Amino acid sequence: TIPMSMVGGIWIMSYLGFNFSVATVVGFIALAGVSVEIGVIMLSYLKQAVEKSAVSKTTDEIIEGNNLKDAIISGASMRVRAVLMTSLSIIIGLMPALSASGTGAEIMSRIAAPMVGGMFSVMILTLLIVPVVYYLTVKNKVFGKYVN
Repeated sequence: TIPMSMVGGIWIMSYLGFNFSVATVVGFIALAGVSVEIGVIMLSYLKQAVEKSAVSKTTDEIIEGNNLKDAIISGASMRVRAVLMTSLSIIIGLMPALSASGTGAEIMSRIAAPMVGGMFSVMILTLLIVPVVYYLTVKNKVFGKYVN
């Protein structure tokens, strides 16, 4: 999730015409922490959903096809609200700092810009791309003895 969040942060910085500075690096560090947290929690939910589906099968049966897809969709859908709430609260909370003018606004807008842009891209990545990549990874590799 970190590279995708960096793409969003760099994109909005170039759109706003900001240069890299200490303030933008601070914004990227904060963005990296939040994006890793969102990605790790999404992966843990996906893994739990697949393992829960595998445990409900007999020990010799392997999860394949639609059962695996259903388990991953179930795990990802349990996480949609939390990802949206985290991302949108950061975006909405930092919009005043990003658009402010006056004393200290120049520094705060440079800290907020990578966070706002990066959270858009992390939100898309986490909700759409991570479950698909997880499915392809689990489908093409034996995951424990339950999943193929």
